[in-house]
Amino acid sequence: MKLEEAIRKRRSVRKYKAARLTVQTVRELLELAACAPSASNGQPWVFVVVEDRDYLQSLSDRAKTFWLEYMQDAPAMKRYRKVLSSPEFNVFYNAPVLVLIYGDSNVRTFICDCSLAAQNLMLAAWDRGIGSCWIGFADHIANTPEVKAELKVPEKYELVAPIILGYPDGACERRGVRKEVQVINWKYPHR
Repeated sequence: MKLEEAIRKRRSVRKYKAARLTVQTVRELLELAACAPSASNGQPWVFVVVEDRDYLQSLSDRAKTFWLEYMQDAPAMKRYRKVLSSPEFNVFYNAPVLVLIYGDSNVRTFICDCSLAAQNLMLAAWDRGIGSCWIGFADHIANTPEVKAELKVPEKYELVAPIILGYPDGACERRGVRKEVQVINWKYPHR
């Protein structure tokens, strides 16, 4: 697959086959993620890979509990009340792999740098027929001291990107229309 095709056709996948990814495949994807550019070549990222389904379910349940309680302070989250209240809903969509990309918070550009690594990860996965999705519902819970201790993540690291991976179960279609590119200024010398 050509890069442009991967960029244009990649979709967030929310339905996965039960098939596991091989360790080699996950390692290759992490290596490609780590090829991302970073400010001053700081490479502030570290990765945590979770394949334990019971742990993923526990993490999902804790994330749902957090968001349901937090809705009082975040009215925009209320639209998710029904789905988050469902015992069947798993915030990780039952994907076989969760990759948590943490960044060294002592590096000023860690959020941007780790986001670039996440994009590399998702494009490399798509190129191999593997779906991915950035899971916003996991961003708080996976950054708590409790979960970081469970995952042996040093204190200085902050979660940037919780990405699920797996083989898509069904067609992956675009859910919305892309907005037209908006250029608010294009400064150039008189030609």
